[in-house]
Amino acid sequence: RRGYDALQAATDAALAIARPGVTAKALYQAMAEAMQIEGSDVGRFGHGLGMQLTEWPSLAAWDDTVITANMVITLEPSIAIDGGGIMVTEENIVIRDGAPEWLSRRAPAEIPVIG
Repeated sequence: RRGYDALQAATDAALAIARPGVTAKALYQAMAEAMQIEGSDVGRFGHGLGMQLTEWPSLAAWDDTVITANMVITLEPSIAIDGGGIMVTEENIVIRDGAPEWLSRRAPAEIPVIG
């Protein structure tokens, strides 16, 4: 549950700044800071979405791509969890002049527990 809460906080942090003019790197950094981690086991916390499963830009520490209006991106933070695995969430948004527009239904605020 702590890992899931961290992913929700990371998504919130990215959503708060996901506007035209911000860089892919800044979105990555906002998510890393929200999760209080240095880096990603998978190398990035999201990517462009379009004709292919994953596209440019990468929300990564090395990508200075400037985000522009009408870009479709994923917010895909990940975090290491106890037991050696990773937990990932993915939300799809389109960048607008104001707040981004949701293209996916956001995951619930609390992780569903099965069993």
